[in-house]
Amino acid sequence: MKTMTKYVGLDVHKDTTVIAVADGGRDGEVRLYGEISADLGALEKVLRKLGGEGITLHVVYEAGPTGFVIYRRLQQLGIDCIVVAPTKTPVEKGPRQKTDRRDAILLARLHRAGELTAIHVPDAVDESVRDLTRARADAVHDLTRARQRLKSFLLRQGYRYSGKANWSDAHQRYLRELVLPLPALKAVLEECLLAIDQATQRVTRLEELLAVQVPLWRMYPAVAALMTLRGFQLTAAAVLVAELGDVRRFSHPRHLMAFLGLIPREHSTGTTRRQGAITKAGNAHARWILVEAVQHAFLPPKVSAPLALRQKDQPTAFRELSWKIQVRLHQRGWHLLHRGVMKAKVTVALARELAGFVWDLLRQVPAPKS
Repeated sequence: MKTMTKYVGLDVHKDTTVIAVADGGRDGEVRLYGEISADLGALEKVLRKLGGEGITLHVVYEAGPTGFVIYRRLQQLGIDCIVVAPTKTPVEKGPRQKTDRRDAILLARLHRAGELTAIHVPDAVDESVRDLTRARADAVHDLTRARQRLKSFLLRQGYRYSGKANWSDAHQRYLRELVLPLPALKAVLEECLLAIDQATQRVTRLEELLAVQVPLWRMYPAVAALMTLRGFQLTAAAVLVAELGDVRRFSHPRHLMAFLGLIPREHSTGTTRRQGAITKAGNAHARWILVEAVQHAFLPPKVSAPLALRQKDQPTAFRELSWKIQVRLHQRGWHLLHRGVMKAKVTVALARELAGFVWDLLRQVPAPKS
């Protein structure tokens, strides 16, 4: 029986999905199928009509706020589907019109031409851990903003804390003992303190959940290996592993650096080569964790008691690599600083180098079971 191939482009939104179909072959017809509701049942019904006997479907849609529900459902149905990044979808420079119908037709045409690159789609459990780590990051951000609001309010009233450490026990006693002249000001102070307490409790709850969930995760061996590095405790290691997934999908550390947005921008033509700031085009959460962890590189190399405890049951190769990373990044960081390079640039350069070491370390961890 002769088989046919159809390429289906989906422009997915919260309430609607626009469908376009491109027939197989270079000169196959590309047509708009129509618009349906965003319900999975409606999409399955359309795909059953399009994919009759002897017809193979290849579906594509762009990653967005609707997540990977469609991808996982089509995988269950045995229908080939890929998800692509909107930033990597080729766009024609001539037309200046962008509609859902044009987007769906463009996706179907490009998928048939093989011009689209699929992104990595985590499984449901991996994505749940990633959502948990991102919820913790959001809670920390809310806590930081609540603290900043309180400090700004007190500064407007002429109150400045002269102690050594902000948000220490002494600082919090100082805030509790403040006496403001007006009842309204005292009410604002109490509301700010209450918001800080609530945000702190939320961060604590999420960290406790991470401490319970991560050891049960199939990627925990990678988390434990990453915890042998200085600056990576359970939360930081879980964040990085959840964002990166299996690093074996990156064939070279430079590919990981590009995924993290840590490589410089470049605009070169002819004999002229111009490089600028880093692209920041990749995973912002993983990049943030690397930048935070690399701050330890400015301190003298040291295996502290907590780090030695985390390294206790790990292979010797991991411990040796951990020490090599400490020495290398410390030497490199101070060399760049003594050359007069801005500390912010040095930090990013060290984070980029740390990404290469992380790639090397995690590739030595046995592949997780599906």
